[in-house]
Order: sequence, then structure tokens, then C-alpha cells
Amino acid sequence: MTNAEKASRRLVDPELLQALDKLPDYIVSSGRLADIRAERAAAAPPLASLADAQIMREEVWVPGTPGAPDVRLILTRQRAATQPQPLLLFIHGGGFVFGTAEGTGISDMRLARATGCAVASVDYRLAPETRAPGQVEDCYAALAWCHREAGSLSFDPERMAVGGISAGGGLAANLALMVRDRNEMTLRLQMLFCPILDDQTAARPVPAHLGEFVWTPQTNAFGWTALTGGEPGHTEIPPYTVAARAADLRGVAPAFIDVGALDLLVLESLAFASRLIESAVPTELHVHPGAYHGYELLPGVLVAERAHRLRAEALSRAFEVPSGRG
Repeated sequence: MTNAEKASRRLVDPELLQALDKLPDYIVSSGRLADIRAERAAAAPPLASLADAQIMREEVWVPGTPGAPDVRLILTRQRAATQPQPLLLFIHGGGFVFGTAEGTGISDMRLARATGCAVASVDYRLAPETRAPGQVEDCYAALAWCHREAGSLSFDPERMAVGGISAGGGLAANLALMVRDRNEMTLRLQMLFCPILDDQTAARPVPAHLGEFVWTPQTNAFGWTALTGGEPGHTEIPPYTVAARAADLRGVAPAFIDVGALDLLVLESLAFASRLIESAVPTELHVHPGAYHGYELLPGVLVAERAHRLRAEALSRAFEVPSGRG
């Protein structure tokens, strides 16, 4: 069935409809994974292409956790910063199985301009070659390095946040739990954009109008299986793999969550936000009517622009800097 034939099309925001028929309509599978990785890597803007007179971007490699390989980061920083910059560690999406740090380059630049923060985008190891919790361990190693090297990099170690989109949002939520438990650093905010939080979504029926576009139930199940090596919803999972299954959310960093109302992941986002609120974690939640998974990547669309503004404002408040810098 094509996007034009799907029943939930009538619920899509009119501006988002214009882009719907141009979006890829494929199911991620083992046989297609190498091609999808290559296609997504080719579509990402090259490292140097987004730098400008105000902002520089550079690649660095940092030590991984013991026994793990080094981790690649792309740092996006203000060229003329005179004070230590707050830091956002950002984690790309791709269902745990594809994607690169370059893929978040446009949003990294946007947040850096709007808030004056530095952004470190992580190239974590992908599934199924690396099983959980290898991905979140890579992200923790990257965050710990940024914290240790804050002085030489002109970062403010007391103003750090983590964030991510889709699978990266799920990893960011797990990373916030890991930071709480290891108690070596503190976070001002966890920013979860259409996050993949709960493998049990792939093990139970969902309303037919959710997840018809972009991130489908079939693709969701493939991603979770690749990450865990087992059937989604099974009981044996390592810690820091499924944020929604964490027994205790008390004491994690304040949360900002946004998701489209037609996204397969909307119900798990609502449930996670509810648990955070019950656990006395300051939580800001936005559900965007008529929006499907990945809507915010479409330029010039009103609902996407609104989401970007809300994200920048939340990050600015967390970092205690004026919003709307650029």
C-alpha cells in the first residue's frame, strides 16, 4: 500500500501532506540494511558544508568504555565564544540500525545558533553488529569525555544536557538513567524527540491510524530485535536498554518530550511522560496534531518550525541563556 492509499492520510496536517508522497516507503530489513545505511549516509550533509563564520564543526575520536572501541564525535561550537559554552550531547536516530552523526548536522547548527550552546553529535555503534547496551555505553563515554575535557574545549561542565531523535531519543533517556546511577556528572535536561522508548510497543496491537507513515510497526519490531537479539517485549534485557522498563525514574534529569500525534511512538511517549511526572521529574510534553514520525525534518512547515522553537526555548531555559539568539 502506498502512502496515498493509507487510511490515516486524512488525519495528516495539510502542510505535511505535501511531503508525504516524496518520503521513502520501504520496510527496513536485513536484506536492505546495507543499502539503507549507504543511502542515509550519502544524504547527510558533509562535515564541512555546514560550518560558517560563527560556528565551526570538527571531528574528534574519544576513548570508549573499557574494552570498547573509540567513539567518533562531531563537535559544533561557537568560533568566538568568550565564556564556557553549555553542551548538548545529541544522539542521531535510525532505529538503532542506521544513521550517522552527520545526519543531525542541520539541527545541531540550528540549536547552536539559537541557544549559544555547543553540540556534540555521537557516532555510536549500530545494531545488530553491536547489541545493547553498547550504544548507550558509547554515548556515556562521549559525555564523560566532554565533561573531563570541558576546560580545554571551553565547555561548562555544570550546564550539560543530552538529547536525541527517534532511536537517539530512546538512547538519551537510557543515558539520563545511567548518568543518575553512576553519579559522576549532572544533567540540566534530557530532550527526547519522537523517542523509541518501549520494545513492548512492537509486541502488542496499536490503533490502525498510528505508525502508518515512516516508522511502521514492522520496522519498529526489526529495530528492537536487532538491538536486543530477541523478540520485542521479552523479559531478559540488559539494564539501560528499554527506558520505559526502568523500575525507578526518580532523580533523572528534567525532561522535554515531543512527538507527532500520528507517530507509532506517541502512546509510549505519553506513558513515559506520565511516569516521569509521577516520579516528581519536571517534564514538558508536546504532542503535535497531524504529525507523523520525522515531521520536524521538513523545512518551512509550520508544525515543524513550532517544534524547533519549543525545543530551543526549553534548552535555553535549562541552560539559563536568552532564547532566540539566531
